[in-house]
Amino acid sequence: MAKAKEKAKKTGKKSGLATDLELRIGFGWDSHAFKAGIPLLIGSVKLPYDKGLGGHSDGDVLLHAITDALLGAIAGPDIGTLFPPSDPQWKGADSVVFLKEALKRVTAAGYAVENLDSTLILNAPKIGPHAATIRARVAGLLAISGNCVGLKAKTPEGLNNDNAAVAHVVVLLRKRSAKPRSR
Repeated sequence: MAKAKEKAKKTGKKSGLATDLELRIGFGWDSHAFKAGIPLLIGSVKLPYDKGLGGHSDGDVLLHAITDALLGAIAGPDIGTLFPPSDPQWKGADSVVFLKEALKRVTAAGYAVENLDSTLILNAPKIGPHAATIRARVAGLLAISGNCVGLKAKTPEGLNNDNAAVAHVVVLLRKRSAKPRSR
């Protein structure tokens, strides 16, 4: 046991996480089909549209992908493991709860969010008119500057994916003891 602790101290590894890394990158992906009769939430912003995204929780495809990106960056469990759709307590849950848990784990691992880039793929509604609001909300949830949140929207361009929304997210984490870059 003492040898294992000494080796961990030398290698910087603790509980399976390489703690000597200054930067960590995470990738998240999620998709949900549109469904009538529920509100459309993207990035914790309610958008005017006649359908929302179905899911066990609130179906917020962007927050789900961000959550998975954060958890992936620290080699943590994925969103489905932490908040299984088979558990009735998460039925209709606000995805901000999932994001906050991922952030708590990022902080406990000794890291902070440096920046995020995301791409939404959906045919409608148009994201452009809402992009600034979504970026500001995500920045607020992550406690980072709005200019550290990238948000792009694309259409599925003939992929027969008109009834779904997809989100791709990449996050960069920096070790909290590392000197942050000037913004």
